[in-house]
Amino acid sequence: MEIVTPTNESNNANIKTTSSISMSSSINDLLPTTTITEPPQKKLTLLPLIFLIYFEVAGGPFGEEPAVQAAGPLFALIGFLVFPFIWSIPEALVTAELSTTYPGNGGFVIWAQQAFGPFCGSMMGTWKFLSVVINIAAFPILCVDYLERLFPVLDSGWPRYVVIFGMIIILALINYIGITIVGYVAVILALVSIAPFVLMICFAIPKIKPGRWISLGQKGVKKDWGLYINTLFWNLNFFDSVSTLAGEVENPHKTFPKALFIAVLLTCLSYLIPLFAVTGSVSVDQNLWTTGFHAEAANIIAGNWLKIWIEIGAVLSAIGLFQAQLSSSSYQILGMAEIGVLPKIFEYRSKKFNTPLFGILVSVGIVLGMAYMDFEVIIAAANFLYSLGMLLEFASFIWLRRKFPQLGRPFKVPMGLFGLIVMCLVPSAFLILVMAIATKIVYLISGVMTIGGIGWYFLIKFCRTKKLLRFNTNHFEDEE
Repeated sequence: MEIVTPTNESNNANIKTTSSISMSSSINDLLPTTTITEPPQKKLTLLPLIFLIYFEVAGGPFGEEPAVQAAGPLFALIGFLVFPFIWSIPEALVTAELSTTYPGNGGFVIWAQQAFGPFCGSMMGTWKFLSVVINIAAFPILCVDYLERLFPVLDSGWPRYVVIFGMIIILALINYIGITIVGYVAVILALVSIAPFVLMICFAIPKIKPGRWISLGQKGVKKDWGLYINTLFWNLNFFDSVSTLAGEVENPHKTFPKALFIAVLLTCLSYLIPLFAVTGSVSVDQNLWTTGFHAEAANIIAGNWLKIWIEIGAVLSAIGLFQAQLSSSSYQILGMAEIGVLPKIFEYRSKKFNTPLFGILVSVGIVLGMAYMDFEVIIAAANFLYSLGMLLEFASFIWLRRKFPQLGRPFKVPMGLFGLIVMCLVPSAFLILVMAIATKIVYLISGVMTIGGIGWYFLIKFCRTKKLLRFNTNHFEDEE
C-alpha cells in the first residue's frame, strides 16, 4: 500500500513523497504526512497572520450596511450575531484542523485531493481560484469609488482607468516584495481603518436609543431576503483562503489555530459594534443604508472630518483586502504546482524575494482583464463557485476524518464524526440556499466556468501523459 503526499524538498519545492508501508505497520505509518522545509525567508508570525486573515474576510465594517436596507436594524443585528456561529466558526474550525494537518501552500486543494483524488483537487482549485481573483478585481474599483467623492475627476473617463491600472500594478509590486511585508502592511492598514470607527462609536454612545435596535424596518419597505443573505455571506466568508499560505507560516501547528480564533473574534466585533452604534444613534430613511452609509453616519454623528477619515479608511481597507487575497491566490497557484496539479513552472519563486512570481502574474493578469467590467453578475457567480468549493471542502473534511481517524492532527475539532457532520450540515444548507436564490445568468456563468475547469483538468492530464510539460511527481500520476 502506498500513500503519496506533497512535501517541500527545496526552494523550487519539488514535491514528491512516498510512504511505502506494510499492512502490519503501525496505523500512523499508514497515514499521509507532510514535511515542510523552511524556505530562505522570514515566515509569517502570529500578529501579521491574524490581520491577513482579517483582510481575507472583512477589513472593517465596510459593506455591512445593505443588511439594514434589506431587512431593517433588528434582523441586521441578529444576522451578524448568529451567522458567525452557523458559518464563520465552522469554516474556521475546519480550516484550523486541515491547515495544521496538511500545512502546505495548496491548502484546500490538498484536502480535496487527499480525500477524493486528483479530479476533485483540480476542481477545488478552479472554483476557489476563480472566486478569489474575481473578488480581487472589485477592490481597486471600490477604492476609486470612494476616492471620487474627494476627487470628482475620477468619476469616469481616462483618469479613472489610469488610476485603477496604476493601483493594481503598485499593489501587485508590494505583494511581490514578500508575504511578511504584506502581513505587516495589513497590521498598519487595519489600525488606521478601524480607528475612525472607534471614534464614531464614542461619539455615538450618548445618542443611542436602544428602541431603535428592535425596529423591523420602515413601513412600506419590502424585505429583500436575497440581498440580506448575500450581504451576510459576502462579509463573513473566506476564512479558509488563508490555508494556501500555510507553508509560509512559522510553526503553523500552533500559530494557525490561535490566529484563526483571534481573527474570527476581531471580525465579528468589527461588524457588530459599529452596527449597534449607528443603528442605535441614527434615524434615517432605511433605503439610505447602501454600501458606504457608515461614512454618512459619521458625518451625522460627529461631523465631516470623521466622514472623510472613514472614506480614507475604506480605501485602505480595500487595499488590505486586495493584498491579502492576492497573496492567497498566488500561493494557491504555487501550491498547486508543488503537488502536480499545475505545471512545474508555476512553482517558480523570485530569487530575491522568494515570492511566487508566476502565481502573482497569473492572478494580476486576470484582475487587469476584469477590472473594467460590470461586476454585479460576475461577483454573484463568484459566490456561487465559492459555494461549490465550500461544499466540497466540508465533504473532504468529513471524509478525511473517516478515512484517516488516527491521523496525527496538531489541532483537532473536539467532536466525533456525527457531531462534525451536524456542524458541517448547517453551513452546507446555507450554501445551498445561496445557490438556490441565484439568477439564471449566474447559473449560466458558473456552469460555463465549471465546464472550463473540467476541460482544464483533462487538458493538464493530456499534457502530463504526453510529457508536453514538466510536472512534479505525486499521487496524481499514480492514480492515472
